[in-house]
Amino acid sequence: MHEALARELDGTHPLVLIRTDDEDSIRDAIFTAIGGERALRSWTAVRGLCDGRLGERSQHGTERAAGALAWLATQAPSNAAVNVFYDLGAHLDDAPTIRALREAVDAARRTFGVVVLVERDGRMPPSVECDAFAWTPPPPLHDDLERIVRDAVREVKKTRRVRTEITRSQLDSILRSLVGLSTRQAARVVQRCISDDDRLDSRDIERLAVLKRNALGDLGGVLEFVLAPVSLDGIGGMASLKKWLDARRTALSKDAVAFGLRPPRGVLMLGVPGAGKSLAAKAIATAWNLPLLRLDAGALFDKFIGESERKLRDSLVQAERMSPAVLWIDEIEKAFAGAASHSSDGGLARRMFGALLTWMQERAAPVFLAATANDVSALPPELLRKGRFDEIFFVDLPDADARAAIASIHLERRNRDPRTFDLASIAAASQGRSGAEIEVAVEAALQRAFADGRREVSTRDVCDALASSPPLSVVMAEQISSLRRWASTRCVPAD
Repeated sequence: MHEALARELDGTHPLVLIRTDDEDSIRDAIFTAIGGERALRSWTAVRGLCDGRLGERSQHGTERAAGALAWLATQAPSNAAVNVFYDLGAHLDDAPTIRALREAVDAARRTFGVVVLVERDGRMPPSVECDAFAWTPPPPLHDDLERIVRDAVREVKKTRRVRTEITRSQLDSILRSLVGLSTRQAARVVQRCISDDDRLDSRDIERLAVLKRNALGDLGGVLEFVLAPVSLDGIGGMASLKKWLDARRTALSKDAVAFGLRPPRGVLMLGVPGAGKSLAAKAIATAWNLPLLRLDAGALFDKFIGESERKLRDSLVQAERMSPAVLWIDEIEKAFAGAASHSSDGGLARRMFGALLTWMQERAAPVFLAATANDVSALPPELLRKGRFDEIFFVDLPDADARAAIASIHLERRNRDPRTFDLASIAAASQGRSGAEIEVAVEAALQRAFADGRREVSTRDVCDALASSPPLSVVMAEQISSLRRWASTRCVPAD
């Protein structure tokens, strides 16, 4: 990070904007990046302008932002100084202060200096933001995260006894679960996890995922960090898809890269609604022990020109920062509706889709794209071109064995012993139905048994629930038939 930051502080950009929640790390990074070869000044609303990192000799009367900026513009020595302002954005609420910032930046430009704005959050005035070079601190890498974990354990051990019982493989899993967090966030998450039971072991891997989700928040409202406690064994059917995924379980590892393998790029799961495509996307992340990010396509579109494209770019950059990761786009045909035709949106959907295709083709970060689709007619043909995805799977309605497995899974999830049910009868009664329909039937059977004096649910209850409505294969007969014909020569069967 220090070398990258040094390049941005070389005077090429007189105004640099850094958004971070880890002020201490940025302060140290700036100090290290300039290496004592250039003057350093720091400003806060409490201390005013100080020489060095903060706390040393200050310029009196510079606590107010406008006064500090005016001093830089008119009285500061003519040297290539680095002038760091912390939380200045909160004070840029009037024209004189913004004008003072512009003049301070002009003065820095003339002397090959730089004004650095370090902001925790909040938007800058457009007139300032458009002139600033925005630099985002890269998240800590694998070796950095290992140091953070060891330092966090050492810090907690100062006040309490801590047991660490983890293998090298388990430590690597812990480090992967911390990917995407800043140095400060990662340290806090690990310390919190240890403090809960005074130990760090394999049981903390799942706990860290929960704490990470809380630390990351909503990732800007477009990306969502999803907890995915769904295993491939928890999905009925899809044997071919499971085998394909299992063969690539370690393809994102360092050993695979050293061996010369290209990281898998993604799969498109096309098929009948309710057949388990979204569940499979979640299971990929669990099986590969990777974070799962869901792209909310509905939140991408904005009424302001250029904002939709920016949101998509920022989301893809965020996904790369959290790599290796699984990026899930559900019902991708709805996400970019209009990209395949002449729509009335001024070409927005087409531009957004083009940006996604470019990213899919050129990304270097190990982000695995798991996309699902129900309506093949709405998919732009460019998306289906060979090489966009590693494979396109067709997820059909489950066969008898898969339906029995699905019923067993949902009964067991509701604390019922599947061995006490006639799964073959349930499979026969659910002919032509999706996995989602079978789940609804199991839930309805439990509701019926509960209302009927809280008796034990039976096979007959499940079969009656299934018979209460027509199956999806009848309701969507034409669409399913068309989808099967299209997929027969273009897709790999998931089962």
